[in-house]
Amino acid sequence: MEQTPTTARPALLVIDVQQGFDDAEYWGQRNNPDCETHIAALIQTWQAKDLPVVFVRHDSSDPESPLHPSSPGNALRPILSGEPQLLVTKSVNSSFHGSPDLHAWLQQENISELVICGVTTNHCCETTARVGGNLGYEVYFALDATHTFDRTSPAGAVIAADTLREVTATNLHGEFATVTTTAALTSD
Repeated sequence: MEQTPTTARPALLVIDVQQGFDDAEYWGQRNNPDCETHIAALIQTWQAKDLPVVFVRHDSSDPESPLHPSSPGNALRPILSGEPQLLVTKSVNSSFHGSPDLHAWLQQENISELVICGVTTNHCCETTARVGGNLGYEVYFALDATHTFDRTSPAGAVIAADTLREVTATNLHGEFATVTTTAALTSD
């Protein structure tokens, strides 16, 4: 199975890399402290190769959320260097349900392959990968360029972020996406 895109113009989707996710009091314990380093490496590689980069920002409708447009946490993190070819804003999990219309833009640009990175692994990144796969895109999920937070199950058990990450990888790989690494995506 291919671990890297096969077309000349895969788009890099950088999802919800926002300052508000630094609020540990609000979100809880996170995993993957190297996530931002891997995201920066992907952006740098895509920009150096003049490949399409899409930034996605979550504009929460909850006024108490660090991601609400009135909050400083809504801002994109400084590691998102340069200008993207497209900035999508959304208030739901899938980047395909935002504005402007990501699917329409990808079709207009004749892009059939996507590389997904960002925050959080098991919410907006996984949902975008699932929808992208359902829409017929070849999706590559850069697992080490995502992070998530511990979550409490309906039964009250705390599920570790690393466990959630592995479940996401298992759910996606071979069904909705190819789970891969930053190293595989940035090597020549």
